Amino acid sequence: MWEFLIPLFAATVQSGTPILYATLGEMMTEKGGVLNLGVEGMMAVSALAAFWASYSTGSPWLGFLAGGFAGMVMASVHAFVCVSCLGNQVVSGLALTILGGGLTHFLGVPYVGLAAPGFDPFDFPLLSQIPFLGEIFFKHDMLVYVSFIVPFLFWFFFRRTSLGLHVTATGEMPAAAAAAGLKPIRLRYFAVIAGGFLIGLGGAYLSLAYTHLWTNGLSGGRGWIAVALVIFAFWRPGRAVVGAYLFGGVMAFQLRLQAVGTHLPSSLLLMLPYLLTILVLILSAWRGRRIDAPAALGTNIEPEG
Repeated sequence: MWEFLIPLFAATVQSGTPILYATLGEMMTEKGGVLNLGVEGMMAVSALAAFWASYSTGSPWLGFLAGGFAGMVMASVHAFVCVSCLGNQVVSGLALTILGGGLTHFLGVPYVGLAAPGFDPFDFPLLSQIPFLGEIFFKHDMLVYVSFIVPFLFWFFFRRTSLGLHVTATGEMPAAAAAAGLKPIRLRYFAVIAGGFLIGLGGAYLSLAYTHLWTNGLSGGRGWIAVALVIFAFWRPGRAVVGAYLFGGVMAFQLRLQAVGTHLPSSLLLMLPYLLTILVLILSAWRGRRIDAPAALGTNIEPEG
């Protein structure tokens, strides 16, 4: 039993890592009051940018940063359309997803099947020797270890820094934030672009650590999972970690079931996290619990005069 469970839980952490990066990125964006449905396309473009940079330079760290930068570029387009031009946030996000999918299928053709330098697993000193937990959490690549820290930084940013509080105020009541002397337009730009960087890191993980190669459709719906997880987590980073590992566990579990020759359709297993998300929302409404979504989420604000 343990010989099956420990590798499964370890694979859960690895599979959930790119989803966690993307979920926190979308959460950052929505905290500023902007809805971004382009996460899937952004992750695809970032994965290709990271692979290309690592393949061209031989440096996986440059590739990782290139993935984050690609996410920022895509997010900047979304911010310009929605914040400056007051465009429809849903339409703009869907356009990013379609654009990202098309770009990667076109530009990625020469790299299909090629390998690039990436991040390999290694035993974290001392912590990897902890029974059970060490084998699950501390025998991964460096990007997994970085993902352990990011949720704490996310929490600290929004709870303990003035900039984080200003972004939250913009997502809740932009008019009040402007009356208090803040710059809601600039703060929304920051939230969208910073969120795009995190989403880009999630895409970079796919090509540099999860597969070490490029293939079309590498994002595999993880961007849509991240959007759903923001609601599942009630815009809280701690719950985002749980949700990301839940989805990652389901992915890892269904792959192992297929490997042992089960006849259970994998699509049924992939439905489970979405079903849990729906159940959480139903229970919250039934108990009269507030969903905690930013009050101004999806609402455009007039440009500053």
